Amino acid sequence: MKKEQSIQAAFEAATERYAALGVNVNEALSKMNKISLSLHCWQADDVSGFENQGGELTGGIQVTGNYPGRARNIDELRADIKEATSYIAGTHRLSLHEIYGDFGGKKVDRNEAEPSHFTSWMQWAKDNNMKLDFNSTSFSHPKSGDLTLANPDKDIRNFWIEHTKRCRWISDEMGAFQGDPCMMNLWIHDGSKEVPANRLKYRRLLEQSLDEIFATEYNNMKDCIEAKLFGIGLESYTVGSYDFYLGYGAKKGKIVTLDTGHFHLTESVADKISSLLLFTPEIMLHVSRPIRWDSDHVVILNDDLQDLAREIIRYDALDRVHIGLDYFDATINRIGAYVIGCRATQKAFLMALLEPSALLEQYEAEGKYFERLALQEEAKSLPWNAVWDMYCLKSNVPVGEDYIPAIQGYEKNVTSKRN
Repeated sequence: MKKEQSIQAAFEAATERYAALGVNVNEALSKMNKISLSLHCWQADDVSGFENQGGELTGGIQVTGNYPGRARNIDELRADIKEATSYIAGTHRLSLHEIYGDFGGKKVDRNEAEPSHFTSWMQWAKDNNMKLDFNSTSFSHPKSGDLTLANPDKDIRNFWIEHTKRCRWISDEMGAFQGDPCMMNLWIHDGSKEVPANRLKYRRLLEQSLDEIFATEYNNMKDCIEAKLFGIGLESYTVGSYDFYLGYGAKKGKIVTLDTGHFHLTESVADKISSLLLFTPEIMLHVSRPIRWDSDHVVILNDDLQDLAREIIRYDALDRVHIGLDYFDATINRIGAYVIGCRATQKAFLMALLEPSALLEQYEAEGKYFERLALQEEAKSLPWNAVWDMYCLKSNVPVGEDYIPAIQGYEKNVTSKRN
């Protein structure tokens, strides 16, 4: 039996199995086609960017590994991202940090960036059927230090305020060009290795900086604010904590970004979805995988990811939740890292779409908690993988592990030849 016939037969059997539980498989696949992931450009080059090649990565973040084939310039990075997306079903977005501008070899400081430095990116994205998202970049700069937007030094603080204002301007131009709002994410590393004498002082400065940054209204971008528990060398205090940004976002109507690696490891990010949907306009996700700390391991199909996807699907909130990825692993093939993480995320959402939610809610409403738990357990072994294979087949991307030799071929012919 040909592979396509085997996939079709398994799909038909799965469709019947799910139908018996009130799940419409074709409807789930239709919704899958509407889910766009925002791929993070920095997996391709270990967060190096094009501003300061070979510069030190700072800001309490860390990339481990030195696997050969890192993208060294804008052309290689674009080629690698295009290659990665050829193994990922659907139409997706690309998230850029400001340091990935097309600077043409010129020195452009962070407070000098403008839309012209990203014009080629806009055209490239359009030519490749992608849309762009954006991020300000507060780390890896002589003025980064431990404090940026919360720095008591007015000159340094104003430098970063201007940088972030320009990033919003760039984002708006991107959104206008692509006819779809650009998600502009603001994350800063500001914090302290030891406990500061006055926590409020720095948070008040950050609030004032944000108010100034957000004073200009734009129509083609959306502001997202991202918290973090701690960074390396900044373990005792983070100015932009989750409490700070949740309060600011709810008060000012801003989108709160939930990075799944930016919380205590025993804290459920999935549990936060329902609360944020009540009090903030939308949610931005940065899907990652923390091991012991915010290690940004490649995303895999684990319980945390499945819980997160289920929460979003159960509330029919795909139109209010933006799904971005944020991890960087330099110990393995970087294109492979993209594909593993993206496909794992898609699998989690497909599994959530195939959940017999109506029957589960019925059991709950009737107080049938044994039945609810039993069905939740049985749902874990339903033939979702047969539906996944059909989704990949219909999307003209490799089914199952078939992408492995394809990526090996790209490594042999392309990335292994980079010095």
